[in-house]
Amino acid sequence: MRLLLAVLFFLGSPFWEAKPPERWSDREIDAVRHDSPWAQSVGPEPRVLVYLATAGPIEDAELEARLRAKNPLGEPDPDYLDYLRENGDKQFVLAIPEVTLTGLGKPGEERLMEEQTVMAIGRKSYKIVGHFPPTESDPVLRLVFPREAQPTDKSVIFHLYLPGIPFPNRETEFRVKDLMYHGKLAM
Repeated sequence: MRLLLAVLFFLGSPFWEAKPPERWSDREIDAVRHDSPWAQSVGPEPRVLVYLATAGPIEDAELEARLRAKNPLGEPDPDYLDYLRENGDKQFVLAIPEVTLTGLGKPGEERLMEEQTVMAIGRKSYKIVGHFPPTESDPVLRLVFPREAQPTDKSVIFHLYLPGIPFPNRETEFRVKDLMYHGKLAM
C-alpha cells in the first residue's frame, strides 16, 4: 500500500498545476523562482541563476513574493515593464539576477554579449533582440529573445556571454515539455 501511495504521489501534478499561486507556500514560491523547469543555476563557479522571467509561473511566484514580503521586493525597471506590455506577445525574457557584470557598459564586452548570446531551437539559432541592464533598484540583467519555441520542440538552449564574470561563456538548456503551464508553453 505504501508503495502505491508513493507512486501516486510522484505521478500527481506539480504544485504549480494543482493549486493557485495564492495557495503556494513560501518554500514553493522560492522553488519556482530558483529551481524549477523555468529557473536553473548554471555553472561553473560562480554559479549564475537564469530564469524565464516572462513565464507564467515565474510571474505568479514573483507577484506572490512581492505581496507577502515584509520588505517589499523592488519593482522591475518601468522601461522594461512598458516594453513587455508592447512586445510580450512576440518576445520573451531570460533573466539573470544579482550578478555583478563588470563588463556591461564596456563597448567591446557589450558587443560580445550581443554577438555571442544566442538561443538555439533544433538547428536554428536566434540572436538576442535586446537587453535591459541591471540597475541599482532592479539588479537583473534581462535578455530579450523572439518567441520562436513551439510545444513540439524538444529543447531551447541558451548560449550566453556574461561580461565581467569569470568564465563568461555559459550554456543552459530548458526542456520544452517541462515548460508547460496550465496546458500551454510558458516562456
